[in-house]
Amino acid sequence: YRNVKMTSASQLPLLTSLGILCFAGDARVRGQTGVLSERRGSYPFIDFRLLNNTTLSGEIGTKKKVKRLLSFQRYFHASRLLRGIVPQASLYLLDEDYLGQARHMLSKVGMWDFDIFLFDRLTNGNSLVTLLCHLFNVHGLIHHFQLDMVTLHRFLVMVQEDYHSQNPYHNAVHAADVTQAMHCYLREPKLANFLTPSDIMLGLLAAAAHDVDHPGVNQPFLIKTKHHLASLYQNVSVLENHHWRSTIGMLRESRLLAHLPKEVTQDIEQQLGSLILATDINRQNEFLIRLKSHLDNQDLRLEDAQDRHFMLQIALKCADICNPCRLWDLSKQWSERVCEEFYRQGDLEQKFELEISPLCNQQKDTIPSIQIGFMTYIVEPLFERWAQFTGDTPLSENMLNHLRRNKAKWRSLLHKQHSSSRSNDHSGQVTGSQEQTLNEEETP
Repeated sequence: YRNVKMTSASQLPLLTSLGILCFAGDARVRGQTGVLSERRGSYPFIDFRLLNNTTLSGEIGTKKKVKRLLSFQRYFHASRLLRGIVPQASLYLLDEDYLGQARHMLSKVGMWDFDIFLFDRLTNGNSLVTLLCHLFNVHGLIHHFQLDMVTLHRFLVMVQEDYHSQNPYHNAVHAADVTQAMHCYLREPKLANFLTPSDIMLGLLAAAAHDVDHPGVNQPFLIKTKHHLASLYQNVSVLENHHWRSTIGMLRESRLLAHLPKEVTQDIEQQLGSLILATDINRQNEFLIRLKSHLDNQDLRLEDAQDRHFMLQIALKCADICNPCRLWDLSKQWSERVCEEFYRQGDLEQKFELEISPLCNQQKDTIPSIQIGFMTYIVEPLFERWAQFTGDTPLSENMLNHLRRNKAKWRSLLHKQHSSSRSNDHSGQVTGSQEQTLNEEETP
């Protein structure tokens, strides 16, 4: 920890005086590498009152007022911290005072039954920061890259804060869950035997930041509402590009890697982009076809940095959609959360007279049907190939077993829904027939 020891949230003012939080600045920053980055806080949470603003112009006003409206919350939060006012959900560094139960959970962070929801509660909503501090230490990354612990913490706080807790699914807990899964995959012998410290750091950083500043709506929504991000990235991997460039902005702002040679930081920024962009679900078949080809031809050479990077991309894609492979209680919670986010988008689309996106219609798209389709067409093909790569390790077999059991449970729930629906329809038909008979008897 470089002789820095902080024991409680009461020392947060010291952290903020060191620059943990900064005020929102220009929207974009072009670094020495030419990679376009987005400065933290440039694109605040979407205010959906901006949609259909022709009918709501009285509420919103001029563009200048809109800008003030969107930026005020971040400015207020940052200014309170810089004045030493600690928020309710305070952040703190790991030390002997943090909860013993959380420490016990960290000792089992490599177990697949790790309960990220419980861990988030034990860490007072700081699961991502706490987990990453621990994993960077476990993997020896702090020592290897000579990272300053306070600077690392500053960067991780930036990342965690730029996730939106309002999102039922795409929030910091999801990022922590993906990071924990990535840690498990990095320990798979077939991969672990070849990984360098740089590979491990890239994998963990990409997992932690892969959905940072997610607005809670999908790419088609941003495109059809003509959101500025869709224009900026020309409707291609819009969210993933935003996550990557935002991450680069936070790395530069925190100066976490400023002590490393220029060419090293350039390479890290580019590889982070390649990893995060791989999580675009629209590229699923592209990566699946390539993985299948490698496995069928048995031509993966993990001594080669390019092949290792490709398998890191596959590992991150697996971690990003691993919820159906978790224990049922955990998997079900994630399923309900992601569908709630879908339904919120559908409600917004309906409210503003937009076409409701697939899977977002709560009246037609049930959670069981959404999950069964997702498991069948997206999750199963990828995890079966991952198991082929790892050589049917205990972890891979465990994940596939959970996947099959969870799918069977969703099928059972779907069957019950259909049975209940048919029963209600039949009851309605009988009632209608009875009413018709009564009316006929009453007619002269």
